[in-house]
Amino acid sequence: MSRKPADAPRELLLLKLLPNLVSILALCSGLTAIRYGVAGNFTLAVMLIGVAAALDGLDGRLARMLKSESAIGAELDSLCDFVNFGVTPAIVLYLWGLQGEAGLGWIAVLVYAVCCMLRLARFNVGSRAVGEAAEKTSFIGVPSPAGAMLAMVPIYLTFAFDQSFALPPLLIAMWMVAIGVLMISRVRTPSMKRLTISADHARHALVGAVVVVAALVTYLWVTLLALSLAYLAAVGWLFLRSVKAEPKA
Repeated sequence: MSRKPADAPRELLLLKLLPNLVSILALCSGLTAIRYGVAGNFTLAVMLIGVAAALDGLDGRLARMLKSESAIGAELDSLCDFVNFGVTPAIVLYLWGLQGEAGLGWIAVLVYAVCCMLRLARFNVGSRAVGEAAEKTSFIGVPSPAGAMLAMVPIYLTFAFDQSFALPPLLIAMWMVAIGVLMISRVRTPSMKRLTISADHARHALVGAVVVVAALVTYLWVTLLALSLAYLAAVGWLFLRSVKAEPKA
């Protein structure tokens, strides 16, 4: 019976590299969004950020399914998230509506990006700390992909009404800063990780998902705006419920 030498290279199934490949594809999507933002094609830029968000939700699940979770994969995912959801949406927003107030707009970009970085750092530390409750049933603060999609609400609003009005740069900058603050806040926000439904309603959920995808394809800006408002309403509902649940002194 032959044995492998001790210094033989460790073999790895190519399939186990798939989660890291998805993370890299998400990064490429986010960086390409910046390219199209510079070119003035903001529709495609927003769509590519959305693609990056969808891929971000896929890589972790693939890693768990394939049992290929690794420290390198976790670091890669976090670094890609910062670029895709901290840097890219901020630059796209700056190119779209903040160049008229370059100084104020760039301050908002920096604040938003730093808040995203702090949000990711807090999540990473919390997920690795022994005895620390992981963010499973709900998130603490708005997660970076949701923050990126919320930050671009001014773009959705303007394009949904065929650019019939222009939002002032001050309002756009204030909105970016507000979303950044939400990311680093202690406010509980919805998580899809442990969301369950009755087996009898599974078919309705599938039909609902098809409706949402069809609406995104047909009415992109109105659907993105509606989803963002629905998410903010869910955040508000969780906040009010947590306030009511607090014991009175």
